[in-house]
Amino acid sequence: MTSPTSSADAVVIVGGGFGGWFAALAIQKRLPHCRVVLIEPRREFLFQPLLYELLSHELQEWEVAPQYNELVSHHGICWLQDEVISIDRSNHSLQTRSGDCIPWRQLVLATGSQPNDFGIPGVKEHSRGFRNLSDVRELRQRIQDLLHQRRANAALAIVGAGPTGVELSCKLADLLNGSARIHLIEKGDSILPNSSAFNRERATAALERKDVCLHLNANVARVEADRVVFAEGEEIEHQGLIWTAGSQAKVPSVQPLPQLHRGHLAVRADLRLQDSFDVFAIGDTAMNGEDPAPANAQVAMQQGEAVGDAIAALRAGEEPQTFEFKDRGEMLSLGIGDATLTGLGITLAGPLAFQLRRAAYLTRMPGLSVGVRSAGAWLLNR
Repeated sequence: MTSPTSSADAVVIVGGGFGGWFAALAIQKRLPHCRVVLIEPRREFLFQPLLYELLSHELQEWEVAPQYNELVSHHGICWLQDEVISIDRSNHSLQTRSGDCIPWRQLVLATGSQPNDFGIPGVKEHSRGFRNLSDVRELRQRIQDLLHQRRANAALAIVGAGPTGVELSCKLADLLNGSARIHLIEKGDSILPNSSAFNRERATAALERKDVCLHLNANVARVEADRVVFAEGEEIEHQGLIWTAGSQAKVPSVQPLPQLHRGHLAVRADLRLQDSFDVFAIGDTAMNGEDPAPANAQVAMQQGEAVGDAIAALRAGEEPQTFEFKDRGEMLSLGIGDATLTGLGITLAGPLAFQLRRAAYLTRMPGLSVGVRSAGAWLLNR
């Protein structure tokens, strides 16, 4: 059947992460009379850069993960809590798991990414990620267990020393306060290989200060329930392992098959699929091979806003503009009350950087009323 939430003239967005939600907001703003349908199975929008503050109870769940039904109530956006199982580009329609057949005039694919275990034995069975509320809740319980057990030689292992691994290591070291050793494992020869030298230096100093055990040039051969084994034969015992070593594009089922680039949906400079006039792909699921952008929230938000301009142009009979990523710098949490940031002429670290980082993220929260309430709650509780 045809869903009552859509029409053949609608813009349909698959995926409600940073790219999808900001695209929905941008389209609704530029085309207020256009039907915008957002299909996302989760109940809440997850502001992942603040998961660390949620883990440490510095922020509350409603601040980090506002409900979609609350967000869309302030905008003319239809949220469909469902999952897309197939997309037919020829017939301009898609099928959802609940059985709806939804037509569209323009389609935006923003399905994000999923963990990549690189085929290493035991990763799926014996590790957790740090990507959602369930991961936060389970890690909170693990922290409480370690604090109460006071077990000798207790340890948590984190694989991957990119931003997630480094930020999580610092936060866990503060929360555990010596009750367990933190092992940060990286296959490369440095942490934060894509970060600025200042942020890398500050992060290295923070890890040393918090007594995080850093293992560089360490290739994981397999993960077991209580240990991680390296290709070199060494091993580390653990009471929990968090895998942050990589992700891969979550590509939806699309017919006719689109072109791919390194496992991502291949897009042109204007963010449309290489062989499509009316299908866009943004965020972690897409890549422009001629000018690849980093896989982070900042890029996805900018692409979402750019899609709003692009679809408005198409509906006015004009060609979309080329997307150009504007790098506004990098902010890293380095534990409770500590952070580092670079960008837009600012280089800062310490408590003030922590406050600026949190304020900057809160102002970007989707949905003005939620962002204002969150910022107000933070100021009142300082």
